[in-house]
Amino acid sequence: MTPTRKRLGVNIDHVATLRQARRGQVPDPAAAASIAELSGADGITIHLREDRRHIQDRDLAVLKRVVTTRINLEMAATDEITRIACDLKPHTCTLVPEKREEITTEGGLDVLGHREAMMQTATRLKNAGIVVSMFIDPELLQVRASREAGADAIELHTGTFCEAFGTGKHEAELAKIRAAAAFGASIGLKVFAGHGLDVRNIVPLLGIPEIEEFNIGHSIIARAVFLGLPAAVKEIADLIHGG
Repeated sequence: MTPTRKRLGVNIDHVATLRQARRGQVPDPAAAASIAELSGADGITIHLREDRRHIQDRDLAVLKRVVTTRINLEMAATDEITRIACDLKPHTCTLVPEKREEITTEGGLDVLGHREAMMQTATRLKNAGIVVSMFIDPELLQVRASREAGADAIELHTGTFCEAFGTGKHEAELAKIRAAAAFGASIGLKVFAGHGLDVRNIVPLLGIPEIEEFNIGHSIIARAVFLGLPAAVKEIADLIHGG
């Protein structure tokens, strides 16, 4: 059987972070999305946070018009954001944990402990024709809980693996990701991965056949400061696509 071509989703939140530093109009996340697509991105990821620290409501409609691949909307499972998602109808919604005091998403969603709430949100999104993914730590119980809560896919949190990378301690984390990916695929889930990935630490994960998609933002935007956005996207897209 021919292996599935792996996809790159480029998270453009930090383009909006830079814009919001001045509460101005530039840089434009929609322009960044178009450049990312032209440079090899297979999709665009955005996180509409409750505190609107980067992506704003006005960005959603613009991105829906200009993105030609697919939009993955990261979101907390709140009534307000769920209503917005159902109106927007992105290709995918990824349910993530969210705390106002955090700098970035810290760890995976506790689906096991909040299964009923996750199930209700997943049902609303799926009724709107949206693919539902759940961002979880690579733990088998969370994988199973995600399936039982109605997820179509899981995105494995790779942050702990990335933090350990280069210290000699990442093999244990890699083994957890391998096991979670294999188990998820075996029970009918699509498997994605993301958080903290860059051109170096992604390499061991590319060998995991069950992972179909990688969502990467901060490292791409950081490298774009020095390389330019087209080169930064193309660099990691070529790795993921096997180019």
